[in-house]
Amino acid sequence: MRIIPAIDIIDGKCVRLTKGDYETKKVYNENPLEVAKAFEASGIEYLHLVDLDGAKAQHIVNFKVLEQIASKTSLKIDFGGGLKANEDLYIAFNSGAKQITGGSIAVKNPKIFEGWISKYGAAKIILGADSDQGKVSISGWMEQSKEDLIPFIKDYQKKSIQYVICTDISKDGMLEGPSIELYKNIIAECSNSSNGQSIKLIASGGISSIEELPILKEIGCEGVIIGKAIYENRISLKQLEKFV
Repeated sequence: MRIIPAIDIIDGKCVRLTKGDYETKKVYNENPLEVAKAFEASGIEYLHLVDLDGAKAQHIVNFKVLEQIASKTSLKIDFGGGLKANEDLYIAFNSGAKQITGGSIAVKNPKIFEGWISKYGAAKIILGADSDQGKVSISGWMEQSKEDLIPFIKDYQKKSIQYVICTDISKDGMLEGPSIELYKNIIAECSNSSNGQSIKLIASGGISSIEELPILKEIGCEGVIIGKAIYENRISLKQLEKFV
């Protein structure tokens, strides 16, 4: 299972929110590159980089931070937040992203999102399926769509999506443990698609201790995104180094 630390960016700084609420912003480091280098030094290979300014502005904003981390570390970065147009994707990949995550766009403009899957290939495009009470949430979690989570994922599975990040919003930033049952359901429901392609589920939200990681691995998660637990020293980089 891949360990994927998260860096969320507002005003070029490394921050965390609780349940996606911008009012709960807490700055952890003024220099995201410093944080990324610490991850890299611990043997971590992957990074989930979120442009929270971009999510609000509906277009890519913090691509310079992406560019800096991509050019000065060897981390494989998946980038999300505000990717709404072909131009945003061009900038993200040009700035060094290895993958991009699309959430709201997959709900609001499926034609564009499907076009990205066709153009760049399913290995480069991650479906962001963030959920609140079984419905897919969009627009930086400020809006709930009418889409039911599992049918939504299955529909994109038919369109050859492989990677899915699922955040249970009620758990995000709460440090109360991840949604094990939700992930079990998704993996069970999406394991036999019509094209025979199982999804690669990346768990996100609520991770609070190192003991939760083997459980997520055991139920079949392909990756896990860890944010606040690292910044609040609930999980040390030393522990992650051993797990990796």
